[in-house]
Amino acid sequence: MLILHAYLHTMEEQDFPDGYLRFLEGRITALGPMEEAPQPEPGEEVLDVAGASVMPGMVDAHTHLGMWEDALCFEGDDGNEETDPVTPQLRAIDAVNPMDRCFAEAAAGGITTVLTGPGSANAIAGSWCAMKTVGHRVDDMVLCPQIGMKFALGENPKTVYHGRDEAPFTRMATAALIREELQKAKRYQKALKRHKKNPEEDKPEFDAKSHALLPVLKRKQKAFFHAHRADDLFTAIRIAREFQLDAVLVHATEGHLIADELQAEGYPVIAGPLFCDRSKPELRHLSISNPAALVKAGVSTAICTDHPVLPTQYLPLSAGLAVRGGLKREDALRMITKVPAEICGIADRVGSLKVGKDADLVIYRGDPLDIYFQPERVFINGRPVQR
Repeated sequence: MLILHAYLHTMEEQDFPDGYLRFLEGRITALGPMEEAPQPEPGEEVLDVAGASVMPGMVDAHTHLGMWEDALCFEGDDGNEETDPVTPQLRAIDAVNPMDRCFAEAAAGGITTVLTGPGSANAIAGSWCAMKTVGHRVDDMVLCPQIGMKFALGENPKTVYHGRDEAPFTRMATAALIREELQKAKRYQKALKRHKKNPEEDKPEFDAKSHALLPVLKRKQKAFFHAHRADDLFTAIRIAREFQLDAVLVHATEGHLIADELQAEGYPVIAGPLFCDRSKPELRHLSISNPAALVKAGVSTAICTDHPVLPTQYLPLSAGLAVRGGLKREDALRMITKVPAEICGIADRVGSLKVGKDADLVIYRGDPLDIYFQPERVFINGRPVQR
């Protein structure tokens, strides 16, 4: 397809107020100013958008899409395995239901890529996946089936296990459980290396939990730390340093109180949700100015919905609310496109309009951050999304 006379918001170094974009077989093959637009190939579909905005598909870097299914209770609740506080062996791809109608709503809203996985009931909850929002089978939708491991600090693990007279009762116990499991995985890793170097040494018995943590220790998977309060954020950083993890701080509700310290540490943040109430004590400092404060301090920050806390199709409205809280509009757009893709390690595929990237496009006739406008058309992997 050849798209003509588009205002291309590339999220790269240069936009094109009157530009063209061509994609073939699901990938962007060319783009630039209209004066350089090629002639259509024989049989090629041409779409003249007459000045409409074209931006990359949006990326929601922290959701539970398909893990808590829409309008269902226990039957569709597959987000938390509340039987063991340490479950790194669990995989989101075994629970996500792509037939949940919220995927269709997300795609129609211009959210073309999401990260989804288990919740924060457990100190270590399991691995997350990055996936597109159109399809019937998870295996065909994933960009990365195990992009990172979910860790959780603060009130949620305490709340779940306190009522069962089981650890963790305290923040100390939550951190201790995480450290203990990572140390076990390190010992398991060393034993495997010894066996590989000297096959005569006994190979360690397979340990599903330790095995699942090996990619995290090798920095081949992200370590996503759920943390709201400032002290929990610093605990996440402390653990990440101890084990040299490729960590990402998720939520960071009190990030605006410690923005300079977070910038000095250098860990990226996925902030949100912004459209929610202060439903528990650790959210008492929730502020729509949080993303602006983090960006001002120089922290690499993305915005998320935490679906189903906020339905993922309202990701652009969350960014608009952050603008109301002091964020620059262009920063807000990047924080729901290119920045989350970079933070999560999938920027080679999604997050901006660039030759070679997936043809995930959203066409607007209006401001995507405005509540009154919705996408005119959406393409995922070069295919139009059916509304």
